[in-house]
Amino acid sequence: MKKLLVFIFLTLIVYGCSDNNKIAVKKILLFGDSLMSGYGLSEEHHLSIVLEENLKSEGYDIEVINGSVSGDTSLDGLDRIEEALSEYNVDLIILGLGANDMMRRINPQQTEQNLEKIIKIIQDKKINILLAGMVASPSNGLDYKKKFDEIFPNLAKKYELPLIPFLLDEVALKPELNLSDGIHPNDKGILVISKTVKKSILNLIK
Repeated sequence: MKKLLVFIFLTLIVYGCSDNNKIAVKKILLFGDSLMSGYGLSEEHHLSIVLEENLKSEGYDIEVINGSVSGDTSLDGLDRIEEALSEYNVDLIILGLGANDMMRRINPQQTEQNLEKIIKIIQDKKINILLAGMVASPSNGLDYKKKFDEIFPNLAKKYELPLIPFLLDEVALKPELNLSDGIHPNDKGILVISKTVKKSILNLIK
């Protein structure tokens, strides 16, 4: 009987902590690059629109704002994060930068430093972050790939952030889910990405 009471008590503690970690979200800002901005797509297929509709279909009245800019590197994001935070009053930011750093072979250490500065600025404003990870192409070399791929798990662990390991999971390298450039998601690819992001959001919110 004593063991049963202890088990119940511990269970209540675990579930209580889990509930306490849930956050209230009414507005989400997508803060990334062309992979989240809607590059090459009509507005109705932009991730912000599709994700908002998907969340509403689940019963969540959440506004999703498109604050992503095609071509942005982590440094570009750092340069504009303060302005974005002053313009939009949001509860959650989905931070998805780094792909252009990788394409330009920017030193992964510099990319990590830029992202870390962005994270600190956002956290100083008491805004929640969902980190959307990226992985490097093997064509950049295995040493570069190893260093780049460690960026997002490292930051998620250091700052206790929820992490989407790879934003383009189930989309990358699939011609039927990408535009003709083979890099940017098409409307079908956006549906897959939205599902991935939505799952992570639902794990966070009340």
